[in-house]
Amino acid sequence: MQVSCKKTLLVLLTATASWGADSPYFVTYSHHMEEPGSLEISLAHLAGRPQGGNGFLSELMELEYGLKGWWTTELYLSGQGTLRESTLFTGFRWENRFRPLMTEHWINPVLYVEYVDINGADKTLKEIVGHDGVEDQLQPNAETRLERKREIETKLILSSHLKGWNISENLIAEKNLSNKPWEFGYSVGISRPLALAASAKPCAFCRENFLAGVEVYGGLGDRRSFSLRETSHYVAPTLAWLLPGGAKLQVSPGFGLTRSSHGMLLRVSLGYEVNQFGRLFRKLTQ
Repeated sequence: MQVSCKKTLLVLLTATASWGADSPYFVTYSHHMEEPGSLEISLAHLAGRPQGGNGFLSELMELEYGLKGWWTTELYLSGQGTLRESTLFTGFRWENRFRPLMTEHWINPVLYVEYVDINGADKTLKEIVGHDGVEDQLQPNAETRLERKREIETKLILSSHLKGWNISENLIAEKNLSNKPWEFGYSVGISRPLALAASAKPCAFCRENFLAGVEVYGGLGDRRSFSLRETSHYVAPTLAWLLPGGAKLQVSPGFGLTRSSHGMLLRVSLGYEVNQFGRLFRKLTQ
């Protein structure tokens, strides 16, 4: 039993990833779903410095698991540190994505629903909705941490693959469970591997291991004022590097397009995917 556990643990630690049709996006979702039984662990960082405020670094730990071929679930734990203020845990998110059509189509829809339980000091900017803007990050942590936010977020994800390109569109509707109106947002991404054909020999710097793209995202107001007025919008080039051994490194500088936006946001993430984690976990516990 002891030998079997050691062998299984060794396999778990050296498991290689199969990122497949994954994309380099930070905000936009494609129709890529986690393989059933596989676990992706990643840590995403966001750095910003709002004009007139203190610089901050937020962190988002992601645990994504493939329950079924058509169902992926994910848990997020978030925190942030603000210069000359404090560092604190800001809450969690529980996300579920459902793909109603399993075969590939010209447009592949995915339904998304997420429960959010965070405080007002959260600065992950995982999406932009309503009238979210740079002023939200100017309030001190001592005040915003006292605000409790329980929200339901839904998305309609539409995604297509065309000659190596991925084109994804997300429509977002978010409702604070207190007496506040629905808020809306959007995100659009387009990406492509730098090479479609795999090299004859494995290598770290092969062009097919790099995915490049661009995202555009922002808010669309709320139910009472559905418009682009006083909303934030960003354009963000993205780059992902699929590293040997199952890791993925992503980076994306985002540039604000309106007065309500941050001037620049820098996102960096490092992820690792463990194939067939469910099967390996069962072996470890036997």
